[in-house]
Amino acid sequence: MSTESILLGGGPVVARCAIGDGALTIIAGPCVIESEQETLALARTLKATCGALGLQLIFKASFDKANRTSVRSFRGPGLSEGLRILSEVRRQIGVPITTDIHHPEQAAAVAEVVDLIQIPAFLCRQTDLLLAAGSTGRPVNIKKGQFLAPWDMAPAVEKVRSAGAEGVMLTERGTSFGHNDLVVDFRGLAHMSALGVPVCFDATHSTQKPGAAGDATGGERALAPMLARAAVGAGVDAVFMEVHPDPERARSDAATQQSVDGIQSTLKQLARLHAVTLAFDDA
Repeated sequence: MSTESILLGGGPVVARCAIGDGALTIIAGPCVIESEQETLALARTLKATCGALGLQLIFKASFDKANRTSVRSFRGPGLSEGLRILSEVRRQIGVPITTDIHHPEQAAAVAEVVDLIQIPAFLCRQTDLLLAAGSTGRPVNIKKGQFLAPWDMAPAVEKVRSAGAEGVMLTERGTSFGHNDLVVDFRGLAHMSALGVPVCFDATHSTQKPGAAGDATGGERALAPMLARAAVGAGVDAVFMEVHPDPERARSDAATQQSVDGIQSTLKQLARLHAVTLAFDDA
């Protein structure tokens, strides 16, 4: 779908990943780091699954969930400990890493560890944050705000490019629709691709029902595989899915995260569908 590609990793430790270069990239991991042991085990399983299917993996986990619904909600281990755990995932498992930043002051430290910096949807218009991310030289994945039209992401792309980012990707994660709900307009994938950047579809956050659980976000976990298939059929370059060993006990996004067992079947479907989509493109 994209008109350019983003290169990540490569070298003796981390596998090379080229987003937008024909292969389907999977961005997956837990919503938030809950423990080092669990994070490493999940990364190892995802690497094996993606590798067997010919899918590229970028491991994702947050060190801080700064926009939780309730002040009592778990936020994560924090910047220092979170980056230490992510660096261990990168070193031991050998896959590219991504995580999100919420403040410009976090950009430089995060760039020392990750291969791709992620900008949360709620912050996608924050100029200082975008410029700080871009100035690190790392590629930047900007999640489209729930409140924006797809073409309104053009200024965000311009901001990070102007600061020197070595690549930009945009992620669709649903648009606000009435109270406590999101809807996905798959036309937006083509509109964002027309901006000349790789496009990712966030299948799990797109099933959220923000604030619908009172002091937490609700959602419809079962719909994520169907939405992911639709996005791959539309030709996206990457699919984002949050995964947890036991989603019901997850300390963030418990209603939408996918199980480790369930995602293996979904990834197999996405790999097969991607091959068919490529065949259509070549026809």
